[in-house]
Amino acid sequence: MTSTQSSHTTLSFAVLGAGAVGCFYGGMLARAGHRVTLIGRPAHVQAMAQHGLRMQTLTFDETVPLAASTEASAVAGADVVLFAVKSPDTEAAGEQMRAHLKPGTLVLCLQNGVDNAERLRAVLPGVAVAAAVVYVATEMAGPGHLRHHGRGELVIEPSSRSADLAQAFIAAGVPTDVSDNVRGALWAKLILNCAYNALSAVGRIAYGELVQRPGVLDVMRDVVAECRAVAAADGVALPTNVDAAVRRIAETMPTQFSSTAQDLMRGKPSEINHLNGFVVQRGEALGVPVPANRVLWAVVRLVESAAPGA
Repeated sequence: MTSTQSSHTTLSFAVLGAGAVGCFYGGMLARAGHRVTLIGRPAHVQAMAQHGLRMQTLTFDETVPLAASTEASAVAGADVVLFAVKSPDTEAAGEQMRAHLKPGTLVLCLQNGVDNAERLRAVLPGVAVAAAVVYVATEMAGPGHLRHHGRGELVIEPSSRSADLAQAFIAAGVPTDVSDNVRGALWAKLILNCAYNALSAVGRIAYGELVQRPGVLDVMRDVVAECRAVAAADGVALPTNVDAAVRRIAETMPTQFSSTAQDLMRGKPSEINHLNGFVVQRGEALGVPVPANRVLWAVVRLVESAAPGA
C-alpha cells in the first residue's frame, strides 16, 4: 500500500451484483487495500475465490485477491454496499440484503436509470441510500476476468459518508465528485444510454464503429432532443455539456459494446425498460412525444423476445 492509500481510513465494502461494473469498482478498492467482498454469479465467484479477480485495464493487468460470495447475506459487516444489480432486480435484491445490513451502512447505487435509489429507499427504510452516476466501459471477458475499455469516474450524491467515500475512491484511482445535482447527472447519463445502448444492441456493434454507420448520428440526435424535452417537462436541470458528452462517448469508448448489447448477445433480459422505455413512460405522463425512443425501446423488446429461452 502506498503512503497515499494508507493516509485514508480503510473501509469494508460489499459489492452486490458483481458484474462488470461492480467488479471494476470493487477491484479498484481492493487493489488499494480496502476489504472487499464481491457478491455475484457462481461461475465468477468460484473463479475469484480460487484465483482472485483478474483486472485487465488500460493501464495494468493484475490479479487482485478479494473475498467472493453468491449470497446477499455477505453484505453483513460492510461499511458501504456498492449496489450494482440490473435495474429490474432493484427491489428484490434490496429485500434480500435488508436484514443483513449493519446500522450506519451506506448503500451506493451504481446502476443505469434515474430512479433506482428512490426505489431502493422504499424497500430499505431507515438505511442511507445514495445515487451515483457511473461512467465506465467494462465487460466480463470470462469467469473472474474483467476487461476495462475506458474511463471510470463517479459522481455521487451527498450523504453522511460521501466525503470519506469519495476520498477512498480517489485514492484508489477512481476520479470521484460529490454533487448536489445528481438527479441532473443521472438524467445526463440516461441520455447517453438512450442514444447508444439500443443502437449498439440492435447492430451488435461497438460505439466507435456505430457512429460511422449511415443515419445513426441523425437517430441519436432525435433521441437526445426527445430526452431533453422530457427532462425539461419534468423539471430536471441538465448539465450544459450533454451534447458534447454524447459525442465524447464514441471517442473515449470506441471498442465498447453497450450493456444492452452485452445482455442480448448473452441471451439475457436487458434494462431497456429503464432506459428508452423510461423516457417513453415519462413522455406519456408529461405529454411529450418521443417517437424515436419508442421505436428503439420496441425494437429491443422484439429482439429480446426472439432470444432463445425468452
